[in-house]
Amino acid sequence: MAVQMADHFLIPDWPVPAGVKSAITLRSGGCSSAPFDSNNLAMHVEDCQADVQSNRNNLVETLALPTQPLWLDQCHGTDLVYVPDYLQEPQQPATADGSYSDQADTVCAILTADCLPVLFCNQSATQVAAAHAGWRGLCAGILRKTVATFKHSPDQVMAYLGPAIGPQVFEVGAEVLQAFLQTAQNKDHKQAVDKAFTPVTGIAGKYRADLYALARAELIACGVTHIYGGNYCTYTDQQRFYSYRRESKTGRNASLIWLSGQA
Repeated sequence: MAVQMADHFLIPDWPVPAGVKSAITLRSGGCSSAPFDSNNLAMHVEDCQADVQSNRNNLVETLALPTQPLWLDQCHGTDLVYVPDYLQEPQQPATADGSYSDQADTVCAILTADCLPVLFCNQSATQVAAAHAGWRGLCAGILRKTVATFKHSPDQVMAYLGPAIGPQVFEVGAEVLQAFLQTAQNKDHKQAVDKAFTPVTGIAGKYRADLYALARAELIACGVTHIYGGNYCTYTDQQRFYSYRRESKTGRNASLIWLSGQA
């Protein structure tokens, strides 16, 4: 789970080492107007740019971030960027669906409104990463590629599954099930994938998909066993989370992770 800080942030409850910091924004506490009310952090959703920048500045101040996060132009792919390199030679925007850093005071960030944000660190607190895992990116291997950025073995990597659309409401077609089965890494992974899809009663070819279960199966297949979170539903929890499936014109929550440089 996570601990709610005031009304505007969640602090993930996972046993990270000292020096690793993480947070997840809620939709309250900002200045954006409906339908982006109120703490929208995304520039690409037709919200007032000045309001979004104000929300981003407030985020830095409230969480005492060392700098503005590296905001990504996410495209449901599998590319990742190394944050320190990008900050040295900035380009706007950074087109990728994940970021990682082994340098203190650089902030990885993912924006979501139903897709699954996954935060990573290693047990020695020398690297962090964040990945945007909607079903397309998850199926295509974004989490595998993120784990591969770590210099340590996967059993030393920790992952936190942030707020995403829940398994009771996320309906997909049979082609999504087949895509995941085709990209499964081994027999056990394929069996876990199959269990993550439940047929919708009375509707042929429709399934309810469990993004959390699919992410856990993917991470376990990669050798990651320290997996936490996965307890929310952005679609049904309208007070705290944005949801693209619930209301297509909406804002985005942010999931952040960084090395503080302090043991």
